[in-house]
Amino acid sequence: MQRVLSVSLSHVIRAAAFLLLPFSFIALIAWATAGSTSGSTTDPIRGAVWIWLGAHHIPFQLALPPTGLAGYLTYLPIGGLVLPFFAIRSSFSRAVVRLSGYFHDINGVRLIFSGLYALLATVLAFISRATAVSPQWYLVPIFSFLISLAATLTAGSRVTPSRALRIAGRLIALILGAGLIVIFALILLNFGQVKNITISLQPGIFGGILLLFLNILYLPNAAVAVAAYFSGTGFAVGAGTLVSPYWYHLGQIPALPLLGVLPTSRAPIALVGAIFFVGIGVLLALWSLPSGFQTFLQSFIFTTASLVILAYCASGSLITSEMGAMGVSIWKFVLSVVGEIAIGAGVTLAVKSRKSA
Repeated sequence: MQRVLSVSLSHVIRAAAFLLLPFSFIALIAWATAGSTSGSTTDPIRGAVWIWLGAHHIPFQLALPPTGLAGYLTYLPIGGLVLPFFAIRSSFSRAVVRLSGYFHDINGVRLIFSGLYALLATVLAFISRATAVSPQWYLVPIFSFLISLAATLTAGSRVTPSRALRIAGRLIALILGAGLIVIFALILLNFGQVKNITISLQPGIFGGILLLFLNILYLPNAAVAVAAYFSGTGFAVGAGTLVSPYWYHLGQIPALPLLGVLPTSRAPIALVGAIFFVGIGVLLALWSLPSGFQTFLQSFIFTTASLVILAYCASGSLITSEMGAMGVSIWKFVLSVVGEIAIGAGVTLAVKSRKSA
């Protein structure tokens, strides 16, 4: 057990350092470029930890200078989750190799590794708190443990998911994949607007690279917003706004180049996109029913749960109260998409029942 703990801890630190070191470099460059009134290097070090925590989708509570106005940063890039996922996966694989012959239950090692990772993340979140920026550290052990556990389950002796879970994963991949295809098409069609927003920011070479990277990480958020748009419920880009096929109210938007693809008016014809989600329901029934109704029901539940998680990750607040509503409405998005999927699955069930009769 002592060997498992020591090796796990060393590789947990390695997984964290794998991202913290480049984030520290980025924070130091940004700090040196912008200048600092205090001249203290603790600022960029804290900034690196905050970036690292943001990649784990940890929300932040802000006190905006100079007045200390309250703000929140909970609208974080879903793509950022990929970074700690693969860092943890790589470190855990190395730990398993080093521990070969020292354990009999790899699941126990997964729990120890994930627990130590969550502990390290919680400690870093707690000590990195500042007056202006404070990560909600009490959520850190939950989020970091789940991310670590999910990553370790794909390494070493892999856990084989059930058929229902695989079907749900394919359906979610189809939804996100279709959303990304639409986003790429919209970027090409609105490239001039995206370019103008980028130029107006004047990010410079280093800043331009970081801005491009940030937009790439936000692409999954945009894909979920596209899914919400074509399902009929739409999404928000600030408090009191709504961008949907039938209702359109948009005020000032943050200067994020990816937002250059936003529609400029109502487009009721986009409601035809609901047929896509009906088709997802048809696929759900066709893929799961051959294995029995129980598999169908489990696949539907897993798909619904995945949509809830996606909606949660693709919504939140972006620093100020004016941007207090960003992304999709969790309950509206899930209700519309699940309802349309249920229609497709129900029709397929009815047709199959009639044929069998």
